[in-house]
Amino acid sequence: MTDIVTLTMNPAIDKSTAVKRVAPDRKLRCAPPRREPGGGGLNVSRALERLGGDSVALYLAGGPTGRILGELLEEEGLTCCPMDMEGWTRENLTVREEEEEEGHQYRFSMQGPEVAEKEWKACLEALTELDPPPKYLVASGSLPPGVPTDFYARAAAIARERQIRFILDTSGDALKEGLEEGVFLVKPNLRELGALTGTSVAEEESVYEEKQAEGARQILEWGGAEAVLVSMGSAGALLVARDETRRMPSPTVRIRSRVGAGDSMVAGVVLGLIRDFPLPKAALFGVAAGAAAVMTPGSELCRRRDAEALFRRMVETSEGS
Repeated sequence: MTDIVTLTMNPAIDKSTAVKRVAPDRKLRCAPPRREPGGGGLNVSRALERLGGDSVALYLAGGPTGRILGELLEEEGLTCCPMDMEGWTRENLTVREEEEEEGHQYRFSMQGPEVAEKEWKACLEALTELDPPPKYLVASGSLPPGVPTDFYARAAAIARERQIRFILDTSGDALKEGLEEGVFLVKPNLRELGALTGTSVAEEESVYEEKQAEGARQILEWGGAEAVLVSMGSAGALLVARDETRRMPSPTVRIRSRVGAGDSMVAGVVLGLIRDFPLPKAALFGVAAGAAAVMTPGSELCRRRDAEALFRRMVETSEGS
């Protein structure tokens, strides 16, 4: 068994294409579609593979689209543990305009199938049967219909009982209830941090810096997490742990697409931890991986050479300051 297991309750096939221009009430001639695995945890596993790490991807899959998803993951060389469900795995669609200089993207995200109680409970049972237990469990992404909002809290309880460090990246009630159970690390964005703490922190400007740090410290005081890594887009990230508050500016790169940056960041962090980096250094590698992801077009994730080059530059800057 690997040291990292990822959990994806609402995976998808991400289809992408391009048209000259999006217009209503017209038949739009599209470029040949591209199909890729999607969903938070699966993208973390995919980014880990690109960064030179490995994982086991535990995910729900059903119907013909579920079989296609499995084939796509196999093509990428991932080690997977699909859990059967009756509903069909969802499909998302991204359409890019070719004629527009700004390169507008239109992203259509589907809800996902209804998941039966026996199906989501089987996923929890699978976590209790991991042998040996991994060092890290990364749960990322939304919950589909039928899965209770305390699902990640139940997964966190299993992780704690089995001495697995639990990393959570989700939103809404699922995030709030997961933190009520307690996790090792949580990665909210600014909007999610503001929703959790009831404070106005959802801006990147420096005037909000102390409010952002205070909001993250609130989560620690609740006992919701041992560490909080706030993703702040082009501003980088904020790490708050028991004895650590550190801002990590993102390196300046050419932005081609922001798709997959958050999942790449999580992959970089957990891989750094597996490599015995102290938490601040692992978080720095996560920021580098996230920045590397925005350098790639469409829904492509981070590239190892980009992430490692950015990381070396960030370490040199950090040590020189």
